[in-house]
Amino acid sequence: MNTVVRKSANPVWLVLLLLVLGSNLMLYRTEFGDYVLSDASEGVVLGSLFDLAIVAPLLFLAWRRAITLKSFLFGSATGLIVARFLIPAEWLGGYAPITYVGFAAEGALLLLELVLVVSLFVYLPKILRTTREGTKPLLFAFPEAVDLHIRSHPIVHAFCSEMLMFYYAFVSWKKKPLLTEDAFTLHRKTSHMAMQLMLIHAIIIETIGIHWWLHEKSLILSIILLILNVYSVIYFIADMQAVRLNPAVFGRDRLYLSLGMANRMEIRYSDIAEMVTGGEELSAKLSKDTAGFIARDFEEACPDVLIKLKRPVSATLFMGIRKPYRTVAIRVDEKDAFIRRLKTELDAN
Repeated sequence: MNTVVRKSANPVWLVLLLLVLGSNLMLYRTEFGDYVLSDASEGVVLGSLFDLAIVAPLLFLAWRRAITLKSFLFGSATGLIVARFLIPAEWLGGYAPITYVGFAAEGALLLLELVLVVSLFVYLPKILRTTREGTKPLLFAFPEAVDLHIRSHPIVHAFCSEMLMFYYAFVSWKKKPLLTEDAFTLHRKTSHMAMQLMLIHAIIIETIGIHWWLHEKSLILSIILLILNVYSVIYFIADMQAVRLNPAVFGRDRLYLSLGMANRMEIRYSDIAEMVTGGEELSAKLSKDTAGFIARDFEEACPDVLIKLKRPVSATLFMGIRKPYRTVAIRVDEKDAFIRRLKTELDAN
């Protein structure tokens, strides 16, 4: 089944999905449901299995604007598992074995993802060697090397993102940014680093202040909060290092843009349709299909350049999630030099 992408989200699909889920919930968890089931339990249960395994996944994928065979099978398996817990055993009766198909499918998918994660560590020496041999910035070279040696998969992208995070948080402190004529920083004339430090301090103070109070109320909740806060501090430290060590770089045939751990993008010069460097467009609110490479500041910042693309180009976001954009907004420290260099590259291509 080919991917189907709709131009705009239709809330009708979400409403229908909620109606399907809500009606089945009411059927098996209310007194009204007990009355209905007492008359025609077998047919009603069969209809619920059809709703949860077929109708609900299709409605959800239609609402998400993308329908693929893989996503549908995953949704069907999830629907069967939901049915196993939603429908009481006395009503499910002879249909119970059908729900185990969902558990088997989910287990197979989990096993496949586990194999991919293990293969990431098995091939790690080759991945690191390929990364060192490449000419791209590390933030781009390492994920590309991973995709070269291992099958591309969201779980692999997530682990790859986490490995980069720990590298920048703990290993990269002796590194210095390579500020050549091809590199342009995005953060030095902003308060980005100061704001990151403020967030780290706030998390640490909140951890010290709330953790001990919560520890007396709920030990498990306090431990979970502590783990999340420690992870957040590590993430923000890594993000600061990634911003510092990875300026925007002009490559041979493309521009490498990055702003921390959760925002990076490769743009081929041949994919650029137009460059906007002035006018009201720069001060207007960025649209949803615009990737923003604008360092945070205490004051609201406007981009220096808007790059309009001929076709959607994917950016890599948090946890390796990839999202296509048609426009890119950039704010750089050396605005005039960056614009001149970009014009030169566009003229050459």
